[in-house]
Amino acid sequence: MEGFLEGFTEGLLIGIGMLWNIAMAEPLLIGIVGLFVVGSYVLALTVNVIRKQKLKKSGILEVDKMKGKEFEEYLRVLFIERGYQVRLTPATGDYGADLVLSQNGRKTIVQAKRYKKNVGIKAVQEIASAKQHYRADECWVVTNSGYTEPARKLAQSNQVQLVDRTLLMKWMLEMKKQDEKTSDQAMSIHENNDVKKR
Repeated sequence: MEGFLEGFTEGLLIGIGMLWNIAMAEPLLIGIVGLFVVGSYVLALTVNVIRKQKLKKSGILEVDKMKGKEFEEYLRVLFIERGYQVRLTPATGDYGADLVLSQNGRKTIVQAKRYKKNVGIKAVQEIASAKQHYRADECWVVTNSGYTEPARKLAQSNQVQLVDRTLLMKWMLEMKKQDEKTSDQAMSIHENNDVKKR
């Protein structure tokens, strides 16, 4: 093990030395690399903002066409707009929760189900069992569809909140109205600034 650490340290020092020599010999190259890194970061940030805006403008018909992961990302944006801190769970090994929401010291886990048919009992079982694992205060299943009667009964007895198409659409409309209100306020400020300049 000592030989490995000595070799690793020696290699690391040689690498740092080579980078320093390149930086001193070719400062223009370092400037170009730095510009490339900053440009890449700005581009990634811009793409992320555009994607978020596109998701915010999605209606229920677009949601109906989304893949599962895309629906989870849409819900992430929706819940952020509703004032939650949101973390997506890993695609595998999520223990039944797709999103973890935090607000006012309370934790809520969410299972997202973008379905064409009604969501069955399995989704309720999975999120109910994940509640203890995540030490959550609440657990929800959110769908663009509806729920079977057995799913509703099990949800009631396990304190699982079911968000169906109707409630999801209500939340979506609230987000769009808030977005329009923010846009109108920004336009009003811009117009007031134009009047003051005259």
